[in-house]
Amino acid sequence: MQNYVTKLVEKFPELKPQQGSIQAFVDAIVTSYKKDGKVLLCGSGGSAADSEHITGELLKGFMTKRPLSQKKIKEFNKYFGNDTDAKLLQEGIPAVPLVSLMSGLTAFINDVSPELAFAQMVFAMGKKQDLLVVISTSGNSVNTVKAAQVAKAMGIKTVALVGKDGGKLAEICDVVIIAPANQTYLVQEYHLPIYHAVCAEVERVLFPE
Repeated sequence: MQNYVTKLVEKFPELKPQQGSIQAFVDAIVTSYKKDGKVLLCGSGGSAADSEHITGELLKGFMTKRPLSQKKIKEFNKYFGNDTDAKLLQEGIPAVPLVSLMSGLTAFINDVSPELAFAQMVFAMGKKQDLLVVISTSGNSVNTVKAAQVAKAMGIKTVALVGKDGGKLAEICDVVIIAPANQTYLVQEYHLPIYHAVCAEVERVLFPE
């Protein structure tokens, strides 16, 4: 089957300059997964919704069903007490949308600092084998910039999904994908097919049918 990143660039030729970075995003997720790491994601506004959207594609089957191996099904059946439930489970890639950790985020925002809320979540949860994905249409969202700075200090690989000129995140992150647009809504219209292609390609690599 053709690489989904290649398919993406064929559909959106203007993304050709970003093809290497988009493939690097795929590779970063695959590497983290193979090291028993997890994907942490954050962003504000529409980018917060994108963080949750990406998580949904990673935690369960996206383009395929990702069935468990017969060995795993047999082990789970011992506890389910039936032959059905384990067959419905799907292989998942550990992913956490930091934007959804409302108790932790709001406590830190109220008690300490709004700008460091995502950074605190990364510091508390992050490990070297993890991957941090920061999404910002301008590349300058302060809370994502500080999260990326903390990740870098902890040795966690970072991927930025941005627009315009890439902003401050382009200077910090290991992998930078810049949507070729300046207006927020147009940047977001590119982000969706980009991360869909990434999630589909990760799935193709890790869970071949």
